[in-house]
Amino acid sequence: MTTAFDPIDLGGKRLANRIAMAPMTRSRAYGAGASPTELMAAYYGQRAGAGLIITEGVQPSPVGQGYPDTPGLHSPEQIAAWRQVTGAVHREGGVIFAQLMHTGRIGHPSLLPDGLVPVAPSAVRAKGQVFTHEGPKEFVTPKELDEAEIRRTIADFAAAARGAIEAGFDGVEIHGANGYLVHQFLAPNTNLRTDAWGGDVEGRIRFAVEVVTAVADAIGGDRVGLRISPGNPYNDIAEDDPAEVYEALLARLAGADLAYLHLMEGPDRGLTARLRKAWSGTFVLNPFTYPDTTGPEALRLVEEGAADMVAYGALFLANPDLPVRLAAGGPFNVPDASTFYGGDHRGYTDYPALTA
Repeated sequence: MTTAFDPIDLGGKRLANRIAMAPMTRSRAYGAGASPTELMAAYYGQRAGAGLIITEGVQPSPVGQGYPDTPGLHSPEQIAAWRQVTGAVHREGGVIFAQLMHTGRIGHPSLLPDGLVPVAPSAVRAKGQVFTHEGPKEFVTPKELDEAEIRRTIADFAAAARGAIEAGFDGVEIHGANGYLVHQFLAPNTNLRTDAWGGDVEGRIRFAVEVVTAVADAIGGDRVGLRISPGNPYNDIAEDDPAEVYEALLARLAGADLAYLHLMEGPDRGLTARLRKAWSGTFVLNPFTYPDTTGPEALRLVEEGAADMVAYGALFLANPDLPVRLAAGGPFNVPDASTFYGGDHRGYTDYPALTA
């Protein structure tokens, strides 16, 4: 029987186990030009015992930033700074992918340089607020991307992926979930287009397919993962019947030979099973456990064949040596939610390991 503690091959990389560190925004990129810092290198290096680390969302372009103090991968300065992070992980024997996250309409002009405004497939304002350096602000109506801007955005993803490899990352994950730009193209309430980038299912999956294809062409499909969250209402997304869209998306990507598919699961375990069956490659599952934190019970998903790898979020945040603790059955540090976003080392690099 395969367990979560068994190694697995991922795009030619031998992972020590099947426990992934899920991407988690931490808003501590205080380096020049939204660059990572030595503190971030320490944070990721502490967690190198994961089979795979997937970083916090990293914007592939200036307009792709949606939150304060999130890191980028679109300038030489940022690429150079990321090398301290990848070096720290590799020195501890870990494997790390950068998550490329363009937030689209989720953001605010005050977070963007040079008079930029958030962009989206359609000029549909999200309900709610976003946190900025000046406090919470209402989302604004985004600028609808035209054909040339869509093409430039796809090229930005590919350029950021090349920058990630230059920075020492083992690969990248494209964030197609949680109501951000790729998801906005997939969802019918945020993509109202009637051209070839919207309308029917084929039109709405086109942007995701072309982003994945461009990134795979740039760095190789074996270095590329894709994260999706079908039916997830986060960031004012509405997908009443997502199965058709996501099965079509996976069918179009079947020949890309990607490193993995990463599913952020909703309450419909039946849809998870359908997508697992539809995907022949490595299947990483971030299981639905709301309102609870994903715990040791999720390990059995690998044993049952529901997933090839299991991704942990908050529990990995608070337990830098999480695979060791899972193998021992605990104990587990409790995450401090007040330190999730922004701040210093407290609630970031000061969680103790079992051997501390």
